[in-house]
Amino acid sequence: MMEAPLLHVLLLAAILFGLGVAVVLTKRHAIAVLMGIELIFNAANLNLVAFSRHDPNLIQGQVFALFVMLIAAVEAAVALAIVLQAFKWFRTARLENINQLKG
Repeated sequence: MMEAPLLHVLLLAAILFGLGVAVVLTKRHAIAVLMGIELIFNAANLNLVAFSRHDPNLIQGQVFALFVMLIAAVEAAVALAIVLQAFKWFRTARLENINQLKG
């Protein structure tokens, strides 16, 4: 099986990270911002797995990537619950309209 060179994997991770940051900074919808954050997490995971291929202890990067995926899943669940409550209260998921945090 042919292995992807490290540079290509790092470039893909950089592109994913850049797209995630662009989505977080430009989108005004809460769900889109959450998707951008997930892209950033996936770019970090890709870097962890890529660098762990060149580590003598091969399992460390993959284990840390699994931990990051677990944290990302929990973050997504909590964030979606917050977005649902904000939508219930404000009747919108647009971030510029959600400007009050007191209930």
